[in-house]
Amino acid sequence: MGNQGAGNLRIRQVLLLFVLLEMSQAGSESGRFSVAEEMQKGSLVGNLAKDLGLEVGELFSREAQVVSNDNKHRLLLDINTGDLLLSEVLDREELCGSSEPCVLHFQVLLENPLQFFRAELWVKDINDHTPTFLDKDMLLKISEGTAPGTSFQMESAQDLDVGKNGVQNYTLSPNLYFYLKLQDSNEGRKYPELVLDQALDREKEPELRLTLTALDGGSPPRSGTAVVRVSVLDVNDNAPEFDRPVYEVQVPENSPLDSLVVKVSAIDLDAGVHGELSYSFSQVSRDIRKTFEIHPISGKVYLKEFLDFELIQSYTINIQAIDGGGLSGKSTILVRVVDVNDNPPEIVLTSLTSTIPENSSPEMTVAVFSLRDQDSGDNGKMVCSIQDNLPFLLKPTFKNFYTLVTEGALDRERQPEYNITITVTDMGTPRLKTQHNITVLVSDVNDNAPAFTQTSYTLFICENNSPALHIGSVSATDADAGANAQVTYSLLPPQDPQLLLASLVSINADNGHLFALRALDFEALQAFEFLVGATDRGVPALSSQALVRVQVLDANDNSPFVLYPLQNGSAPCTELVPRAAEPGYLVSKVVAVDGDSGQNAWLSYQLLKATEPGLFGVWAHNGEVRTARLLSERDAAKQRLLLLVKDNGEPPRSASVTLHVLLVDGFSQPYLPLPEAAADAAQADPLTVYLVIALASVSSLFLFSVLAFIAVRLCRKSRAAWVGGCTVPEGHLPGHLVDVSGTGTLSQSYQYEVCLRGDTGTNEFKFLKPVISNLPPTNPGREENHPFLNGFGFN
Repeated sequence: MGNQGAGNLRIRQVLLLFVLLEMSQAGSESGRFSVAEEMQKGSLVGNLAKDLGLEVGELFSREAQVVSNDNKHRLLLDINTGDLLLSEVLDREELCGSSEPCVLHFQVLLENPLQFFRAELWVKDINDHTPTFLDKDMLLKISEGTAPGTSFQMESAQDLDVGKNGVQNYTLSPNLYFYLKLQDSNEGRKYPELVLDQALDREKEPELRLTLTALDGGSPPRSGTAVVRVSVLDVNDNAPEFDRPVYEVQVPENSPLDSLVVKVSAIDLDAGVHGELSYSFSQVSRDIRKTFEIHPISGKVYLKEFLDFELIQSYTINIQAIDGGGLSGKSTILVRVVDVNDNPPEIVLTSLTSTIPENSSPEMTVAVFSLRDQDSGDNGKMVCSIQDNLPFLLKPTFKNFYTLVTEGALDRERQPEYNITITVTDMGTPRLKTQHNITVLVSDVNDNAPAFTQTSYTLFICENNSPALHIGSVSATDADAGANAQVTYSLLPPQDPQLLLASLVSINADNGHLFALRALDFEALQAFEFLVGATDRGVPALSSQALVRVQVLDANDNSPFVLYPLQNGSAPCTELVPRAAEPGYLVSKVVAVDGDSGQNAWLSYQLLKATEPGLFGVWAHNGEVRTARLLSERDAAKQRLLLLVKDNGEPPRSASVTLHVLLVDGFSQPYLPLPEAAADAAQADPLTVYLVIALASVSSLFLFSVLAFIAVRLCRKSRAAWVGGCTVPEGHLPGHLVDVSGTGTLSQSYQYEVCLRGDTGTNEFKFLKPVISNLPPTNPGREENHPFLNGFGFN
């Protein structure tokens, strides 16, 4: 099977080149070879290289092939030696019948350059058949009045061999009355005739038995015999005569069996038995006897076997009419077979390229085939076509060979395969057609780059994620097929050199899944973007890219941080409140921030615990601590407030702050507004006024702290009265006590520690230096930005 497949492939390749060049470069020469029939398979026919005048190596290099007209492989060419061998045993009688000479036509095809040679194989007859008489016992009725010298035609013997191996001679057994004479028929055959040598005498010998022997010309000769019985009859002096010497009829090849072909008629002037006629065939072949039948009484000729114009176009039938006296008359029937359109066209596919790349050049050969119709005339004329709207063309080449070629460029992505139907129709009536389907696959080339489903992707990930978390995917498709459509994903270098993309995300090269390599912190990185590339595995590889933006979602992972009052264990913050303060008096303001964003950074304030419940309150939204009622003498001088700062996250986070409040008698009296100045005070912000008064008081006390310390030593009893009666100069406050926050709270640049001494019966203030002692001196001419405040977003 492998050798046969390789041989078919080489034949298709040769014929493909043969039809492409349209025989423009081919030569045409004829060669003749002969071989005797019945030779064994593999027998040498001749040396093709020597007969064609070629070198043996040329047959191999030019891929010589032998192609027969009927597409049957009876010959085999050994391209290594140039020998032409038989691939099967040839039977001349089966191939050609009685035709002589028996010639098989074939062609030899060569490539590079393309040449073809017409050649003939003459099959020689051998003497492998014995002459045979169809009738082994022949009866011959001869009147006794027959004159000597009268001849009687005998049935000839049939020998399937031809030429000298056919019947060459006849012999007759020795007798007194007859001798044998050989005659030549119109077909070149010899047939015997019995010639009466002397008159018969029925009374002496009413019947004779003779032996007729047929000899062929073979070596050694073969022979066959038949018995001739001669019955002597009474005198019959009139032979039958046909009304026409030749009957010509035309019979369609599709005539049914037992149909009437022709009716012959003969007359005999004799009467009685001598005038009774019997019709029969005379000197006809076995094929005629198998095909036709004549009625012995009516003379009607009927069809016994189907006719086939493609095999035999005409029949010549010799007939005779024999009367009761043994005389005969002869005539001929010429039957011409009329061709009908009973053979559909045949398509013989020689070469087929079932897979074509989509970037193939126009007029690339797809298939090579030949057409054949065994009918003749218009019945054998053919028209070949394919469907419309296909990028293919049919081009006629040599004789009935056609090539199927591409008309233009193909696109596998638009149509990966084509089903082409080759339709061949003859011109007969009715028209017959044959269809052959060819499937042509379009192979892929890498002409499409991968395409992302989106030009940009936005992915969301909550901060504090676990490492190797799958955060999303990108996807790209490639319209190509096979390796050309296999997409590999990769991260492209980021445009921002500060972005360490390799430490943030990774991508699965096979499926485009993106993973976070480490935990992300919203407060450090809110969003980042990068490019993802998709590359196919074609040659050359094609690629595309898409933008990926990763948005980090905030989680409530930061507790509120209190900026003011500072929670320093060594120096607790104490706020001074005069006992004469009205309800709603601003004691202090809790300032806090949250590192989160959104609702996670929305802060609310509440008072958890106080020394005097109901004395102070805190505003939930801004953290302002104010008095809730009038102060009384029963209220403790030292108040401790525990406040809670809580965000709005889920779950919420909180921080607590402790605020120390010192209630002071008469602290705010020098700064209370005069009655006549009530209208002006109403126009100012009460909180600002209170803050200015408090700052002025603290500053004044600090400036005289050294004097107060000496006064306490010298005059401890009068110290309380001195403090209560001290006056504050009227005028503007010093520049370093201005409220820079604008919220009515104390400046965060200074913090003072205020203590009460309880070892005497009177109150004593102790003023200490500022906790933050290394702050630069205040410049009243410009606004100062502190790095600590700037770090939390305050200016």
